[in-house]
Amino acid sequence: MKIAHRLSLFAVLAAGIALVGATARTRPAHADGQAPPAAQSDTPGEMPVMSPHDHHHGAMALHMKWTPPRAESAEDRARADALLATLRASIEKYKDWRVAIDEGYKPFHPEIPLDEYHFTNYARAARAHFEFDPTKPTSLLYRRTADGWELTGVMYTAPRDFTEDQLNERVPLSVARWHQHVNLCFPTQHPALADYSKFGFTGSIATAEACQAAGGRFLPQVLGWMVHIYPFESDADKIWAK
Repeated sequence: MKIAHRLSLFAVLAAGIALVGATARTRPAHADGQAPPAAQSDTPGEMPVMSPHDHHHGAMALHMKWTPPRAESAEDRARADALLATLRASIEKYKDWRVAIDEGYKPFHPEIPLDEYHFTNYARAARAHFEFDPTKPTSLLYRRTADGWELTGVMYTAPRDFTEDQLNERVPLSVARWHQHVNLCFPTQHPALADYSKFGFTGSIATAEACQAAGGRFLPQVLGWMVHIYPFESDADKIWAK
């Protein structure tokens, strides 16, 4: 898939999840969404790898595939600590959200009430497809405040066909867990008219057969790998996505 197409698909999905946030009032986990993307394979995908923490994601857990946890080593911890220090220093300037805008980060639907907003830089998303620079995350994560935006974290991305070892080279799998969005059924009618208790990232439909019966479009996987990091959390257990 060409990079331009990947990025346009990313934009369509991001706009869709904002619609879900307004309709269902569920917490969005990522800058992807509910509008049906360009046609892809209808081959049924594998069911997501479930994990003990999936209850935190509610219905979205049906559509999330996580990297298996690995045993932590001293080398992993040292790498993670170095990455975290680099990340904190490099994004400190983005605590002023205007700097993020000036450097090409674009917020998704700030007019819609959500718990977390993704400010995404598409040039950096393209770069992340080929190389990893911890100082240049694909997305910055913000929380709305009374007088603007509070920077809470970042999202790194990686190609959908990356192996676990390749992901581990970027962010150790013993410290954080990467994820993909899988087994999704998108409505074919106008998104505003769809029943999002069934469709999309929080929907109950998670198989190709059920999606076909509901008149939807089934995608076994969308986008690539993602990981969230919250470097300013005081609780160490909340810094890394697990």
